[in-house]
Amino acid sequence: MSRCTAEAEARLKGITFPAWQGKHYVTLAELLVRLGSFGLDLTWRVELDEIGDPRCVEIERGSADSGMDTLTLLSLTTPFLQLIDAEACDSQVTTWWWS
Repeated sequence: MSRCTAEAEARLKGITFPAWQGKHYVTLAELLVRLGSFGLDLTWRVELDEIGDPRCVEIERGSADSGMDTLTLLSLTTPFLQLIDAEACDSQVTTWWWS
């Protein structure tokens, strides 16, 4: 069990959803933008089961330990970056899963 999952289950916060909503793929970037000002003060850790793009390594490494701020994470998650079986966990320990 990942660190994000364990912390989220301990506090019973989190959502999970299929990344594909019909023919639309919901990206992490889209999710971060939709959080609006609420998400700006959060610090994120991202854990990936599958590395499909070299940027994924940078995201995972950069968000380890103390985490990564929302704007930095947003700058690394372009609309065309697909994360496969990923977890993003914020500083409030709300976990967002998508696959």
